[in-house]
Amino acid sequence: MLRKLFRKKAAAKEPSTVSSVDVVRYCGTWYEIASYEPKEERGCIKTKAEYTLNKAGYVDVRNSCQRKGREKSVRAKAYSVPDSGNAKLKVQFFRLFKGDYWIVDLADDYSWAAVSTPTSRSLWVLSRTPYLGDAVYDEIVQRLKSRGFDTERLVKTDQRG
Repeated sequence: MLRKLFRKKAAAKEPSTVSSVDVVRYCGTWYEIASYEPKEERGCIKTKAEYTLNKAGYVDVRNSCQRKGREKSVRAKAYSVPDSGNAKLKVQFFRLFKGDYWIVDLADDYSWAAVSTPTSRSLWVLSRTPYLGDAVYDEIVQRLKSRGFDTERLVKTDQRG
């Protein structure tokens, strides 16, 4: 019994990403439709991310949400990982913290995206609009589930407030 309790968890399988991303098309505003709800987003509504291509070749990032009636936001910079077709990004917050941003699914028309990390411990479903039709959302969830994501952990984001 103790052996089971202290056994190291099996490493999560690295998710595959889309083959390539057109950064110019990807830039703009993305609304969070659902996520594994990171602790920094608990209590947030109207969560969104805004990406702007910078002349220096990286992407300026502004993540925001409303919490207790006030807007909270954080800025970062995103850099494409070489040889990833722009599907893998390193995001740097406050010059100190870096995180992985992997685009694991993307609509052909860039109307929605699914983003994860190499460990699959995080997952976000994003849309160009604050609301996504149930049929489209269900299709995305099925696609993610078939690829091994724990879709039961997804929590829908309140975009109405």
